[in-house]
Amino acid sequence: MTKRLYIPLLLLLAFTGAAAQPRLKVPEIYIGGQAGVLASMVHFSPSVKQSALQPHWGANAGFVFRYNGHKFCGLQAELNYMQRGWREPATAQRAALSRRADYLEIPFMAHIYFGKRYRGYINLGPQIGVLIYDTKTTVATDAYQHQADLQRFDYGATAGLGFYARSVAGTWQLEARFNYSLSTIFPSSPTDYFANSNNMNLSVNFAYLWELKPKNAGKTANNAKKR
Repeated sequence: MTKRLYIPLLLLLAFTGAAAQPRLKVPEIYIGGQAGVLASMVHFSPSVKQSALQPHWGANAGFVFRYNGHKFCGLQAELNYMQRGWREPATAQRAALSRRADYLEIPFMAHIYFGKRYRGYINLGPQIGVLIYDTKTTVATDAYQHQADLQRFDYGATAGLGFYARSVAGTWQLEARFNYSLSTIFPSSPTDYFANSNNMNLSVNFAYLWELKPKNAGKTANNAKKR
């Protein structure tokens, strides 16, 4: 089974498992924002020299919507601005080179959580994105990855591991997340230079979420206790 089939299958299993959980009598609905730092590389084939200790650093920020309709499971959608890219270390022949590519990204994820006031969680799902900015410039090299235009659309998978605390003042959240693009940033037909050129990045994000309380939430909770 190829990588492009294996990952979507895992995502389908995650969503199926979420839907099978008992429903909450009063759903939890959250909205808010997040921001953090992003370390990026690109998986090239043929390979391009990069270092995991010297990735391309950027920022990311966005809006978060979460709906917990089942016990232990919910759904989360986001709209994020991502500063991706890659960095090639310096060599004896040239200085270090980097290229930055900014995306608007929409992940749609299963949200699997444990706990009540303090919760650990896993986010898992697909993402789509569109390129909005590219720093391609003329540099002292004829390497393909510095001269060619990037493809505009991106899609892939994302998974995050985090923790949040619920309070009357809102929900405070910290998450580490890994993104991997199944699409390529350069064309990948048999006649193109790169067979693979997949974005991959690791981010650490802090978020503040506000829980929206339905008007009848109190009555529903009291009725549930009486039963």
